[in-house]
Amino acid sequence: MPLEPYACANCGYWQRYFAPPPDCPVCTDTRNDLPHDGWRFLSVPEIASMLTGHWRSLRPDMVAFSTSPPLGLNGTGWLLLHQDGNIAFEAAPFYTAAMLSEIERLGGIRFLAASHAHGYGALWQLQDVFQPEVLAIQKDDLRMTKAFRVTWPYDDALELRPGLTLHHVGGHYEGQAVLHDEHRRILFCGDAFKVDQNERGENLAVSTHKAFHKEIPLTRGELRRYRDVIAPLDFDTVCTPFEYAPGVTRAVALAVLDDGLRGPPGVRHIPMRDLARAPQEGSTT
Repeated sequence: MPLEPYACANCGYWQRYFAPPPDCPVCTDTRNDLPHDGWRFLSVPEIASMLTGHWRSLRPDMVAFSTSPPLGLNGTGWLLLHQDGNIAFEAAPFYTAAMLSEIERLGGIRFLAASHAHGYGALWQLQDVFQPEVLAIQKDDLRMTKAFRVTWPYDDALELRPGLTLHHVGGHYEGQAVLHDEHRRILFCGDAFKVDQNERGENLAVSTHKAFHKEIPLTRGELRRYRDVIAPLDFDTVCTPFEYAPGVTRAVALAVLDDGLRGPPGVRHIPMRDLARAPQEGSTT
């Protein structure tokens, strides 16, 4: 019996199954909410008829892919263009034929990776269509990868090419990883940070958390792990699965973590105006 891709209508997580799946491991996890009206799983034809694809160039060598109306967590797929092969990090909830044609026009995908299950989107489509030579996921999140085949599990770090390295940070998810782009000075941070933005895309506040909607904070050990990994990395922009946030620099990120380490556990949305003037204790220069 063939296995078909199904997406959870509540969160957008994809599974390959021989029938609509019995449940969704993302929704049953404590970091997400269960659907109030019961399980509903969508097939590829159903989703293809619902969504419109979009893409926009954020700079000459970086394109963001998204869909509307929102599906599930509704993340963004980032495509980093390079003459020696493009890199896709995270994925849109679904890729329409037009989106796939645009990626093909831009040179396809050589390396494919994601931070954790909340950013997987339709990675399975990108693997099926473009057959990247590497699909990299940190080993502690392999249990969440039933919709696609991981070709390069890794431990603490994996350099995809010089200046572009995946780092395991854990915390929000056991296998969560960040991608540091040294040349673009971007940290693709997964859900290590959440950036509150207004309708114009201006950064209002930054927080860090174990579970955003449930307001579950990270432990001090998890915050220290974030800090130890992030402190040596130079960046002036972060990209979550949902936000493109120039101006959220390494100094800002460390200030958020230092706030968590100073006080009691909590999810605090710290205004950017406060973070901009916060002292950087022990930050790397």
